[in-house]
Amino acid sequence: MLPRYKTIPSPVGQLILVARGARLAAILWENERLNRVCLGPLEEDIHHPMLEETERQLMEYFAGQRRRFELELDFVGTDFQKRVWQALLTIPFGETRSYRDIAIQIGQPTAVRAVGAANGRNPISIIAPCHRVIGSSGSLTGFAGGLAAKQWLLSLEGQQSLQLAF
Repeated sequence: MLPRYKTIPSPVGQLILVARGARLAAILWENERLNRVCLGPLEEDIHHPMLEETERQLMEYFAGQRRRFELELDFVGTDFQKRVWQALLTIPFGETRSYRDIAIQIGQPTAVRAVGAANGRNPISIIAPCHRVIGSSGSLTGFAGGLAAKQWLLSLEGQQSLQLAF
């Protein structure tokens, strides 16, 4: 069975929600970089229960009414990537962590660059909040949805004083 997808509008641009079975497999950006997340062929299904539930929870989040998502996730990646993505899920709403913080959390303090690479391949953006990961100087760094979207998401969560890195 092919993964199912649904495209939704959002304050940070169109998002493509992807479910594999009864679990959320990806949230892709409007201008997604080719092969950042490898899913293979997809089949549109605007009434898929997981995609409808994901849309509902995202709209609550964007409206400032939700701080925590309650969705079954299907991360596909290397063991290292999965450890990084699981660490992302522990970052509380309205807080940020550095790449170094995540490297330390997963028990690999010298793997800061590898953490950055895994963060950049996070297939479930927003839900697994890679936007909450910033540079050690406190600056905003790369984000699959673009730095403006990252700033918007952090502002929504109350992190308005962060600076864009150029």
